[in-house]
Formats: sequence, structure tokens, C-alpha cells
Amino acid sequence: MTTPAITAAAATRPWQLSAEAVALWKRFPPRTNPKSWPATRQSRATVVARLLTPPFLGHDSKTRCNRKLTLLKVLDWLEMQPGSTWQERWNASGAGIDGHVDWRTRLISDLKGVDNLGPRGERIFSILGMGLVQLIGGDVLRPDLGWLMATSSPLRIANEMERVRDGEAIAKLRALRTASTVGDSTVLPAIVKIALIMAAKGGTVVDVTPGDCLELLKTSREVFPGPVKSTRHSPFFYQLLHSLSVFPADAPSSVRMFSTRFPGQLTVDQLIDRYDLACRPVRDLLVNYLRERQPSVDYNTLTGLATALGLWFWKDLEKHHPGIDSLRLAPDVAAAWKRRLQTRTVRTSDEHGQVVETTVERATASDTLMTVRAFYLDLAQWALDEPSRWGPWAVPCPVRADDVQHRKMKSRQKARMDQRTRERLPVLPSLCEAVDRNRKAAAARLEAGGRAPPRRVVHRRRADAAARDP
Repeated sequence: MTTPAITAAAATRPWQLSAEAVALWKRFPPRTNPKSWPATRQSRATVVARLLTPPFLGHDSKTRCNRKLTLLKVLDWLEMQPGSTWQERWNASGAGIDGHVDWRTRLISDLKGVDNLGPRGERIFSILGMGLVQLIGGDVLRPDLGWLMATSSPLRIANEMERVRDGEAIAKLRALRTASTVGDSTVLPAIVKIALIMAAKGGTVVDVTPGDCLELLKTSREVFPGPVKSTRHSPFFYQLLHSLSVFPADAPSSVRMFSTRFPGQLTVDQLIDRYDLACRPVRDLLVNYLRERQPSVDYNTLTGLATALGLWFWKDLEKHHPGIDSLRLAPDVAAAWKRRLQTRTVRTSDEHGQVVETTVERATASDTLMTVRAFYLDLAQWALDEPSRWGPWAVPCPVRADDVQHRKMKSRQKARMDQRTRERLPVLPSLCEAVDRNRKAAAARLEAGGRAPPRRVVHRRRADAAARDP
């Protein structure tokens, strides 16, 4: 469980709740966490005894052994922090605040300093998340909502909450999937969001309030302000909870109150500052480069350039080579960056609910390589026209021509498209059936509305409006 950097740059894109959302926030405010609660005040012996019994036990002996080991190590580390409760110790460690430093790195360093790593030493690094997840599932710790959303393994937390906190209610949420036309790609992220609210606020599914949902969406916009996948900021989880009759009867059923307002597009400076680059000269260079390109591209292309150059290129170099301040990359540095860009880690759950990590090829790596190569070549060309401005940055390009073979890229893209087509063809009849069913239902409603007298229609609309906003 690692967390990316969460910085003040996240606020560069002003995000506002709609008027309906503000009214809903006032009527159903989000829950506030107390400084202390019974589970976080328990002694070490009580916590260990409780978390080593069902339902917290693992499915097999290896998992049970790893869960016990990591639980004890996380508790050892928390006991080194000041505070009278486990939550106070977690807050004092700074792990839930500073997103630049992986909490596992701090744990290993602190325990190593007192010679308490045990016989497996630093090899426990990759499984330490098991210990923290147990403490979150057992309500011993309630990390900040922003930290939970930024962690790289929210699915592991969601699985633990389902297994030990409120499996019956989450099973009902999953059952709603089969009764609707919404796919797993929409429902599963929504269930993860609900589980994260439970982890941050305590309680079960029925304790979630409309204000908690609004707070999660607001936090999501602050933690992930840039272009993200469509489900990242989706309010569908609110609709799931309303379908389960979790909210009060007068809570709105529509998700329209979650509409957001952005005062225009981001400026070039804001696009780059989202990534909190440490090297100011390179940051200014990227801003100037995007300003030069801005008149000839649309906003989506400009955003893609900022993401490729600011995040996937320079931010990655700063992360792995602190203090780097030149575009002239050593051969080993350039080769290592290209290797990291070519692959990504995918986390899935197996049949036992355990998170499995696999390394797959990154489909967008070639696009990023072409963008970086064009960036270097543009600087070299512009340096001939304005040597005083661009000349200092005209250096050899780390991306060679054979790294971005257009014919090979097109061939791989077509192969991926063909594979997606082959995978989706078997479910095409089901899709057609669902579309036809919804079409007939919509036609029936339209026909019924056409037969209704005008007075009844108006009366019905007024009654619906009164029910929504008494």
C-alpha cells in the first residue's frame, strides 16, 4: 500500500459543489471522526487477540502467517510513535500526511534502527500492507480519506472491509449489479468508494450519510485534479446506496446534485504544476514549451502533452533520480526510464480475495516516447532560431528513432483492437437484448405519458417536485 504525492498543487483546479450539493451538505453533513473511540484505545494484547481470530484469519496457513507477522511489525512500529491511542500514533508517524514517503519505508527504517526487523529482514516490505489493512478493517485505525483514495491498493482495503466489517450489505450491493444493466466496471469502483468511506469514518454501510458521499467526491477532485479514468469521480456509488435504502426517505435519489463547476480550462502553468516538479528551471521550460505549442493544438492535446512530459517523463525521473536538473540524460538513466515506462503493475483479486500483482505492457508507452522525442527535436530546431532562449536545452534525445517504430505501433494497436472484438462478440446478444428491453420500456412510458390528460401530467410533475424538495 503506497501513496503518491498529495500536494498543494492539487488545488490548482478550483472545484465547487453545485447549489443542490451545498444544500444537501447542510441537510446531511458528513460525519466527523472523534479523536478516540473504543477500538483505537485497546491495548496491544487485546488488538492482537481480536485480529487473530475469525473473521480476520486468512484462508490458508501461509496467509495467516504473513498476516500475523505484518500485524505485529506494524504494531511494533506504531508503539515507537508518541500518543496514547493507535490513531494518535499513526498521526504522529506522519505516514498518513506526507505522501512523498512510503510509510513502509519509514517502518523498515525505524525498526531496522532498533534491530527489530526479525529473521526475514527487509523482505517483509512487500507484504506489510496486510498488517495495516487488518488494523483498518478492525477499526483500530481510520486513515484520512484522501490518503485512502491515493493509496495504490484501495481494492485490498475494500475486500477486507467486505470480509470483516459488513459483508452482508456489500453482498447486497453486488446483487444490485445483476438486477441492472450497469457493468462491473461501474459497480466495482462504486463499492470500493463505499468501503473507503467505512474505513475513514468507521461503522457499516448503513451508517454512510449523503454528506459522506459528497465529502468523498470533493476529496477525489482534490487528490486527482487532472484527467483521470471516467469512474474516478463517478457518483454512482451514491445511487447504489440509495437503492439499498441506506439514506433517509427525504434524501434525493438523483445524482444531479453532484454536478461540478470549473471556471474555465486550466492554464499552462496549472497543467504543469499539478505534478509538483522539484526542478524549477525544467518546470519553467515545460511551461514555455507548452505555450509555444498551445496555438496549434486543442485543449485535450495540450493536456496530453502536459501529462506525458510533466508526469510520465520528468516527474518519474525526479522520483528515481532526486536532484536531477538537466535534460541531458546518461545512457543508463534513459534506459531505466524507458524500461519503467514500458510496463505497469496490475492488481487483481484471486478466488480467495487476496491481491495479486502482475506486470503487463503499458499500451500508451509508445505515445509517450513519441511525445518526448518530439519535445527534444523541437528544442533542437528552435535553438537554431532563438539560441539564447532554447540553446541551453538543446541536448541529445534519449529516445532513438528505432524506439518509436510507427509500423510496429500500428500493428500492435490493431492486434489489441481485434482481441477486444473477439472478447466482446460472445456477449453481443445479451447487449442487444438489454438495449431492446430498455427501448420497449421507454416506448411504453412515452405512450402512457401521451395518453395521460395534460392536467394529470402537470399535477404529477408538481407532486414529484414536492416529494424531492419538501
